[in-house]
Amino acid sequence: MPIYEYLTPETEKKIATEKAENTFALLAFNEENVIRRNPGKDKANIIRTAFLRDCDKIIHCPFYNRYADKTQVFSFYKNDDISRRALHVQLVSRIARTIGKALNLNLDLIEAIALGHDIGHTPFGHAGEAILDELYFAHAGRHFSHNIHSVRVLDGIYPYNISLQTLSGIASHDGELELSEYRPLPLADFTEFDKQLESCYVDKENVKKLVPSTLEGCVVRISDIIAYLGKDRQDAERAKIISSDAFDGGVIGSINAELINNLIVNIIENSYGKPYIMLDEAHFAALQKAKADNYRLIYGNADVQKQIDNSIKPMMAQMYDRLLDDLNRQNQNSPIFRHHINYVNKAHYERKVPYEQTELNQIVVDYIAGMTDDYFVDLYAYLFPDSGLKIKYKGYFD
Repeated sequence: MPIYEYLTPETEKKIATEKAENTFALLAFNEENVIRRNPGKDKANIIRTAFLRDCDKIIHCPFYNRYADKTQVFSFYKNDDISRRALHVQLVSRIARTIGKALNLNLDLIEAIALGHDIGHTPFGHAGEAILDELYFAHAGRHFSHNIHSVRVLDGIYPYNISLQTLSGIASHDGELELSEYRPLPLADFTEFDKQLESCYVDKENVKKLVPSTLEGCVVRISDIIAYLGKDRQDAERAKIISSDAFDGGVIGSINAELINNLIVNIIENSYGKPYIMLDEAHFAALQKAKADNYRLIYGNADVQKQIDNSIKPMMAQMYDRLLDDLNRQNQNSPIFRHHINYVNKAHYERKVPYEQTELNQIVVDYIAGMTDDYFVDLYAYLFPDSGLKIKYKGYFD
C-alpha cells in the first residue's frame, strides 16, 4: 500500500501563520531587479509582469510546438500513453510551482524556467543528444548539450530578450546531477553568463558546474529529477520493459505518486524560510538510489540501445554530412534552407547578424536539434530513399 508523508504539524502551522500575517522571509526573486540584454524593451506592467512576459515568449516560440513529438525516454513505441517531452515540462512546472508556492517564491519565474528548460532538446532523448554532441565535436571541436542549446533557441536563434534570471535557470537545470542542497549563485550580468555558456561549448564538463542564480532556478532543477523518476517507471511498465514491483520502496516510495509527494514534502520541510533548497540525508540517499535503479533497469535497456547504435547513430551521421554539404554548396532546394533557415527568418526579430551567416556547423546543429522524432525519420527517408537503415517501432498490438 502506498505511503505518503506529510509536513510536521510545526512546519505546517509556521507556514500558515506566516502567510496569514505576511511575515515570511522574503526569499523570492524581486522582479524589479530583472536583467535583460535590452533593458529598454519588454518593460513590466500591471498586466504582464517581467516573468509572465518570459512565459509568453517561450510558449509562443515556434520550437515550443515540437515538445509534443520529442522523446522523453522511449523513442520506438507507438503508444499515446507513453510520455513525450511536452508532458514532462508541464510536470516539472507543476511540481516546481507546488514547492515554490509553499516557499513563497516567484511562481512566474519558476514557470518560465520550467517551460523553457528542454526546448533545445534533440529528437530521441539523451541518446540523440549524445550522438549530436559527438558529431558537432568531430566537425567543429565544440560540444552540444541540450540545456545550453535551450538558451540558444530562446536567446540566439530567436532573440527574444528573455531575462537573465530565466535563461540562467534553463542553462543550469541539469536533472542528471542530483544534490542534497542547492544554493543559488547570483549572476551580475550577461557578460558573466555568456562566458559560462561559451565554456560549456569548449568543455562539456563545465555544464555540471553551472549553478542557478535564483532559488526559483534551484527549485526547477530538483523538480526536473522528481518529474522523471517515477514517470519513467510508469512508462517503462507501459512499454512492457519492466514491472513496477521491480523497484524497492525506501523512504520516498517506489511509485510515481509516492515519489512526487514524499520528495516535495521533504524539500518544503527542510527548505522553508531558508536561502537554499534541501533534502534531508535519508531522502537524498533514497533519491540517489531511485535514480541509479532507473539507470540500471530502464535507461540501459539493451534492446533500446541496440536500435540507437544500429540505426539512429549512423542515420544522424549521414544526415549531418549531407546537410553540411548542402550549406557549403548553397543548395537552396535543400530542406535545411526551405524548412529551417527560411522558417527561422519568418520570425521578424532584430538581429545583429543575419541568421544565415551563422557558422555552418552551428546551423546544422540548430536544425537537427530542433527536429521531432517523426520529422527526423521522414527527413532521413527523403534524403536517403535507397538506404537500408530503418527504425522499427513497437506498435499498439505488438
